[in-house]
Amino acid sequence: MTNQTIELSLPSSNLPIPLDEVVIRLNQRDQIGLAKVNLHAGSQLVAGDREMGALTVRQFIPSGHKIALCDITTNDVVYRYGQKIGVASRSIEAGEHVHSHNLKLPDLQPNDEAGIKQLVGKPATKGAPRTFLGYARSNGRVGTRNYIAVISTANCSASVCAKIAHHFTKERLSVFENVDGVIALTHNSGCSIRQGGPEYVWLQRVLAGMAHHSNVGAYLLVGLGCEVNQIADLAQAYGLNSDSVPMFSLSIQDLGGIRRTMQAGIDAVESVLPAVNEARRTPRPLSGLNLALQCGGSDGWSGVTANPLVGLVADEVIGQGGTAVLGETPEIYGAEHLLTQRAVTPAVAEKLLERVRWWEKHTRLFGTEIDNNPTPGNKAGGLTNIVEKALGAVAKGGSTPLTAVYEYAEPVCERGLTFMDSPGNDPAAVTGQVAGGCNLVLFTTGRGSVFGFKPSPSIKIATNSAMYDHMIDDMDFDAGRVLVGSDMNELADSLLNLVIEVASGEPSKSEVQDIGELEFSPWHYGETV
Repeated sequence: MTNQTIELSLPSSNLPIPLDEVVIRLNQRDQIGLAKVNLHAGSQLVAGDREMGALTVRQFIPSGHKIALCDITTNDVVYRYGQKIGVASRSIEAGEHVHSHNLKLPDLQPNDEAGIKQLVGKPATKGAPRTFLGYARSNGRVGTRNYIAVISTANCSASVCAKIAHHFTKERLSVFENVDGVIALTHNSGCSIRQGGPEYVWLQRVLAGMAHHSNVGAYLLVGLGCEVNQIADLAQAYGLNSDSVPMFSLSIQDLGGIRRTMQAGIDAVESVLPAVNEARRTPRPLSGLNLALQCGGSDGWSGVTANPLVGLVADEVIGQGGTAVLGETPEIYGAEHLLTQRAVTPAVAEKLLERVRWWEKHTRLFGTEIDNNPTPGNKAGGLTNIVEKALGAVAKGGSTPLTAVYEYAEPVCERGLTFMDSPGNDPAAVTGQVAGGCNLVLFTTGRGSVFGFKPSPSIKIATNSAMYDHMIDDMDFDAGRVLVGSDMNELADSLLNLVIEVASGEPSKSEVQDIGELEFSPWHYGETV
């Protein structure tokens, strides 16, 4: 796999190069720095007033990867952000590439080290009250979109749901200017699972969360009829029949097959379109925003540019009464102490640690490990192990207290920074966060994830400018500008402006390309029986 951040290289020259111009050191404790550009073997880096003196690059080091700033002895702990990211598996000379070939995992027992020292200055304080144009719902929540959802209760009804939803093309909906679309939320579960088991509970939570969602103006449930996940049981367990949002339900077997069910579904949607179209956007405070904080295709810059930037935006939204939801428990593994030390109560901290312990047991049950990370793409982008990745991922959560920890797809009720237990798989994690109530997704990527999601728009924030330029049709914001001197707080203000624009109806890049329906992916517990 190629490294997509390999775009900028040092000019061919024998002249010494100021180290600070091409390498970032995030904390005085760190023995390593990050290459801002490709570093070639033999290049001379002059450290100026730094204590390590001149440095010779020992071999090619790609942008975003780590360079040793001093000699490191075998079994020495290696630091980044002032935090442990590994132990030297052999002696490392100053100027060497530091990566999987000479760095092994550190002790992953919980520790009480101080928080991350980021290259970003202080988080933005609460600014003047801001508003966005949203849909005020009767349950007190605010929508950023206004969809009609066609929801399958089981895989057996997925195709029918898709055919019903896709009947309503942009042309057919053109007279309903306040309806963002009719979407099919389908999946490959709902049967051959244990009633009351984890996957059953998670699936029902997700489906109910989508039905109740602030971005959904009406919904239609479609089942086969004989599946484990019965419509009546779902409706009774989650109060769907009493919901103020228009609800319809259909059974393929009761109606006599696909054709009749499709027609009944189309008729149901057509009957409710005028009512859904009556919704209007009105100015709403930022307290109406519930942000899903996500990253995918991370690289060495994720924890330096895009993730801290998202953290600043989350801080500002939270400061104005809003909510942010961090997720992907396996991807905070090794950095959970940075969240527990910010928990509002010992019980909140303990709940997060309990979920981490659950994941340790769960992964062993299936013959793997919780630190089965990073991916090949993450490693090509400069991330060596799960601890380094996790330390950067946690930065998305900003600096505010951790107010609550939720199980997968539970309704998020507490305001402020919260955490949702979820797998380290982007579609499954975002599905849980949106089912919990998130009405906007902030998605950082260094390798170039093209993730979109419906019904909540996904804003993709590029960690480096080279990838942003290369994938300009898919990236919404360039956080890589911080590497060439842009002020982080000013960039955070710009990103917040974009968040407000998208929340108010401006389409994200994924929405422009009509991406986000197939990414709906409820979490599968394990083997199907």
